[in-house]
Amino acid sequence: MKENIKVEKVKKTNFNDFLYLVDKLAIYEKLTPPDKNAKDRLRKDCFSKNPKYEAYLASLNKKYVGYLIFFMSYSSFLALPTLYIEDIFVLKEYRKKGIGQILFDFCVSIASKRKCGRIEWHVLEWNKPAIDFYEKNNSVHLSDWKYYRLEKNKFK
Repeated sequence: MKENIKVEKVKKTNFNDFLYLVDKLAIYEKLTPPDKNAKDRLRKDCFSKNPKYEAYLASLNKKYVGYLIFFMSYSSFLALPTLYIEDIFVLKEYRKKGIGQILFDFCVSIASKRKCGRIEWHVLEWNKPAIDFYEKNNSVHLSDWKYYRLEKNKFK
């Protein structure tokens, strides 16, 4: 199954598939999906000369079923870059197939290549499946908001 899972950068040709998945995440998190203006900004910020974020799609058998957004920040205390995960999302009907793990491992690989000191993200307190997933991946809970960090020495 995992050999049929591919991760590819969001391009202009698959951007609408990406937006569809962003809307699905908003519904899952019980939030208002981005409006037209926000979607226009997402497009502009993704494809600008200096993109504000990087986005990747996960496909299973050529169907887009998940996505990832991250951007780089910097730790003044480590004096190293930090990869910040904004979103990892997999459609409900495709969970438990290793797709989230592949997207997470992709982030770890990028962070390692870019010599990051850590990876950080937030998780909603009610999202127990995500919390369990991150804790399974050697992450540390930092606050009541389920703020996690994966230290460089824990990268695979």
